[in-house]
Amino acid sequence: MTRQILESDVYQELETVLNPSVVYPDYYLKPFHAYDEGNLSWLAAAEAEAATISIAIRAIPTASSIDEATQAVRGTWLNTVEQHHLQYSGNSAVHDILDIGCSVGVSTRFLSDKFPLANITGLDLSPYFLSVAKYNERRKPMNKPVRWIHANGEDTGLPSNSFDLVSLSYLFHELPAQATVNMVKEVFRLLQPGGTMAVTDNSPKSKVLQELPPVLFTLMKSTEPFLDEYYLLDLEGAMREAGFVNVISVLTDPRHRTVTGTVPL
Repeated sequence: MTRQILESDVYQELETVLNPSVVYPDYYLKPFHAYDEGNLSWLAAAEAEAATISIAIRAIPTASSIDEATQAVRGTWLNTVEQHHLQYSGNSAVHDILDIGCSVGVSTRFLSDKFPLANITGLDLSPYFLSVAKYNERRKPMNKPVRWIHANGEDTGLPSNSFDLVSLSYLFHELPAQATVNMVKEVFRLLQPGGTMAVTDNSPKSKVLQELPPVLFTLMKSTEPFLDEYYLLDLEGAMREAGFVNVISVLTDPRHRTVTGTVPL
């Protein structure tokens, strides 16, 4: 998969997504995921989808195939998000979705499949990841064309009250706690009344993660520098403090939780 990306014409997409006014926060410029340049490299972008697939395989090791594992992880997440929105949104439909930290568009495609009539925006801080996302969409179009935006999720520059659903997948464990808090506040600003914030990420209450051998957990932290901050942060509390109501956390597979909240009507 990586070779296919690196040997393609993906490079021509960079100038179409790059926002030269973006200022990268200090934490984003440090080595990350064992890449010296973090997410700001073609190699990281080319390997991202394969790494994403491995998340599902690790979460559902009994699955008979990659597709089965992926559907188990992603399907439960999406169903949880949909049920939350149906219950608490005041019957508002999902017309506009923002996928913050969209990476190479894997989560974006799942959102498109779940909400085929919605307009979707994918936002990421890495123009390399967005280039791969655009390349993948060009090869296999989604239900509606996606708007790809190179921006910081802490301060997107997008209009207030402009989305029904904002999704953040496997992002917060990669951020310092303060960046996460800033992003929660930004999501609250971006959502319409009745809108849903949906986070899926590692669960601090997962027995699988709690029982990892110390040496393996130490290895994980060596490529995830903010893992301790993530596990110590009260995400649900941060969401309530930002103004969200109906904040609910559900273990959607043995490793991951989905946390949802609503902007008051």
